Amino acid sequence: MNHGRCAILLLAAGLLAGCATGNVSDAALRGDAHHPAQAQGWVETRLYFGLGPADDPAHGVSERDWRAFLDAEVTPRFPDGLSVLDVYGQWQGKDQPLPERLRSKLLVIDYADTAANRANVESIRAAWKQRTGDQSVLRVTQPAEVSF
Repeated sequence: MNHGRCAILLLAAGLLAGCATGNVSDAALRGDAHHPAQAQGWVETRLYFGLGPADDPAHGVSERDWRAFLDAEVTPRFPDGLSVLDVYGQWQGKDQPLPERLRSKLLVIDYADTAANRANVESIRAAWKQRTGDQSVLRVTQPAEVSF
């Protein structure tokens, strides 16, 4: 290998090493009480909300009503943040000849696994069922490694 090529490789390696550390301060890596750099005992919960027939968007819960539900029931319980995704879902009952296809929302919340937060999740599910008459809101909860 010639000396010019070695110099270029060493220069590139030095630049890449500089990129790895960047200009991030120690304070930014520590986080704060609400956004810790490392968190223990957190979980991620995914809640699936059916909005109405996939083939008939005019029926069921509107986007405006969904956002009103988020503002009234979800955000006050989890003000530090959450994610909402538009999803398509379906299920088929034992006596149904065809599956029921639904416009749906997937709500993803990462939080410290405490009794209060678990109760907040259950309150959200209960509020949706009361508001819409739905029989269920699917909940999937699993441990999560969280870092902000």
